[in-house]
Amino acid sequence: MGIVSPVYIGSRWPWFVDYGNWLFKYRNSAFPLVMLALFLGFRPRLAGGSLASDLWLDLIGFLVAVAGQALRAAVIGYAYIKRGGLNKKVHADRLVTEGFFAHARNPLYNGNLLILAGLFLIHNSPWVYLIGGLYFLTAYLAIVAAEETFLLARFGEEYAAYCARVERWWPRLRGLRATMQGMAFNWRRVILKDYASACTWMMMCLVLVAYERIVYGYAWSGAAAGWLLGGVLVLLAAATLVRVLKKRRILRE
Repeated sequence: MGIVSPVYIGSRWPWFVDYGNWLFKYRNSAFPLVMLALFLGFRPRLAGGSLASDLWLDLIGFLVAVAGQALRAAVIGYAYIKRGGLNKKVHADRLVTEGFFAHARNPLYNGNLLILAGLFLIHNSPWVYLIGGLYFLTAYLAIVAAEETFLLARFGEEYAAYCARVERWWPRLRGLRATMQGMAFNWRRVILKDYASACTWMMMCLVLVAYERIVYGYAWSGAAAGWLLGGVLVLLAAATLVRVLKKRRILRE
């Protein structure tokens, strides 16, 4: 069973669905602002009392975020669903139930939450864990409630049957290999659809590491500064290259 059924949310908590629709429309601006407020509003905590221990936690956070990005890439590469909607409103021309969507109804959002968890680990503030965790869990639940309400009205019993056999959040791993057999992985689609978000969170990782060192008062070594600056330049160059190739239609699905 999922957390709550789409019928229950739509009939008992219509304000929550309205909130989800609002977030769906403005999330590209609202979410970064919330993250900026969290990271600047609360001082990062030095893990283990030393820079070495903190760097290990930073590495763990980065790997958690990479896991989230890998999940997003796998989902998009095998069966893409237009999460952007139409005119910034929830929309679907067809019900996507293949690929990873045959094993969890919101695998892309699962990937997003892993990326957020990784960033929170790098920052390592108890208040960011608490407030940020509650905010984004509630936000994604509201967006999912809005999407479920729309999909139930749009596809009726077909969607209800899909909800009955597939979990909302927790993935069912049994049969995943069989599901993927015969499906081609579209790496071009992954790059085109997800390069901006991937570059954004990786840039945030670098900025957070630099911000931590400033807050902790550690002196910068030439090697550390060079690695951080080099990472920023590589990400900017990669994003610019993909954007140019996409605009000139050299890189297409």
